[in-house]
Formats: sequence, structure tokens, C-alpha cells
Amino acid sequence: MKKKLCILLSSLMVSCVVFSSPDGRDLVPEGTFTSGIEGPAVDAAGNLYAVNYATKGTIGLIKSSGEHGLFVTLPDGSVGNGIRFNAEGVMFVADYTNHNILCVDPKTKIISVFAHEPSMNQPNDISIAPNGTIYASDPAWSDNTGKLWRISTKGEVVLLEDSMGTTNGVEVSPDGRLLYVNESVQRNVWVYDIEPNGNISNKRLFHRFADYGMDGMRCDIKGNLYICRYDKGTVVVLSPEGKILYEYFCKGKKPSNITFGGEELRQIYITLQDRGCIEVFDALNPGASLFVNP
Repeated sequence: MKKKLCILLSSLMVSCVVFSSPDGRDLVPEGTFTSGIEGPAVDAAGNLYAVNYATKGTIGLIKSSGEHGLFVTLPDGSVGNGIRFNAEGVMFVADYTNHNILCVDPKTKIISVFAHEPSMNQPNDISIAPNGTIYASDPAWSDNTGKLWRISTKGEVVLLEDSMGTTNGVEVSPDGRLLYVNESVQRNVWVYDIEPNGNISNKRLFHRFADYGMDGMRCDIKGNLYICRYDKGTVVVLSPEGKILYEYFCKGKKPSNITFGGEELRQIYITLQDRGCIEVFDALNPGASLFVNP
């Protein structure tokens, strides 16, 4: 980790330590994905997936060897956003145009509707708890509001909270006890306790940013939260206490989402919408994984 000492001069001289991230690299060429690139997720074999590969409404696959191509085209005008895998390796996709959570069999590539809720604005990002419960953010960008949903392992949809800010990134802590949700326009990050039945309680402010938006989030194995700072072009790492530990600086300015991958999940993959590609950095700690046999 590089450290650079900066001296701020005003009426008093103040010293501060600035952390600059190691240089990242491009995983695929710029423009491989559309400007809607989102939802990176890694399977147990180390393959990386992201939505909108070359054209809208697709999911691309990047193998651990670096080879990449089309994985599936979503049916019926569906367009994906967040992607997650459960412990058994089944892929779930937030389909924001048709108000679905889709299920994709990674072996047969058969796509089915796991959950459908007409009153959703547009399911955006999803996270899966260790017990298989799915949590989905649901922003209404036109009026800067949002909802938060819980989807059971049987596909039952429950509204957890209405009239929030523009809900976007969502993540469950590695131990399954906490749920983090951010509001892009309001720049708030909230944390809830997850109850045994999957509901949430004890909402409190985890962190508030003074500028720029937010998008996808992921936790590392120690519970640190990595947050994409949209339009700033960075990923900020917050400790479990909500303190800034580190900041990664991307080549692009619009990081939309993040996941862990590579050997022992020691790298972070960041999707950049203004570049249509994925940038790779070394992680502070390995990522948290749900896989039964990672």
C-alpha cells in the first residue's frame, strides 16, 4: 500500500496521510460491454459474469483464462442489473424492465422467473444472505425515492421498507447478521439488523458522504464494505464501524458495481459504465463467499 504525505496550508499547517490505490488494469478491452454494464458476479470456478455484453439484455462471461463471450440473452425484453450466485451456484439476476428476479441454471442456461412483483419500480441490485434469502433494492429515479424487498428461498416477495431515498447498492455482512443499503441521491448508507425470520430492524445511519453518488457494494471477509462512488471514479472501503479505510481510483468515472474474484478472492472487479469494461485491483482482504465448495 502506497502512502503519500500531503501538507495542507491555511492559517495553520495540518498534516494528513493520503492513501493512493495500486494501479488497476483492464480485464477486457474498453467498449466490450455497453454503457449499461453492471452486476459483476463470480461463480465457484472463478468465472466472471456481467450484464449487457456487447448489446443490451445480455449477460457476458469472462473465464479465468481471460477469454470472454456471450453467456445468455435474456428473454421477453428483460434487462439485467445485479447478479448474485447462491451457495449452490445458481445465478439470480435483477430484471429491472419486467419487475422480476430471474433464475439462470449455469449448466443448462435455462432462464426462469424466480420472483415477480408488479409494484416494484425496477429491481436494481440484489444480495443473498447465507440462508439463501435475497434482498433487493428498488429505486424510483424519477422522484428520488426507493423501496427495499425481501425474497424468500421459495420466491415469496415481501416489502420491507417504502418511501426511502433512491435505494441502490445492497449487501449482507459475511455473518448474515447485517444488511447494508445505500441511497444514491441522498448519499446515505444505512445498516439494519437481520432478524431470524429475514426481516430487518434497528435501522441506523452507517455513513453519509458529502458529495457524489453511490452504486454497488460488496463486503470482504473481515466485514469491510466496498462502495462504488459513481461520478467520482473511486471505490471507498469502510470499516465495520463506518470509517473510511481506503480509496481505489479507477480510470473511469462511473463505477457501477463491484465483486471479488481471482485466486482466493483477493482481487476486486469493478464495472465502469463510461468505459464499457472492467477494471481490476488487489483487494485489502479476500472477499466473502457463499459457495459451499469455493
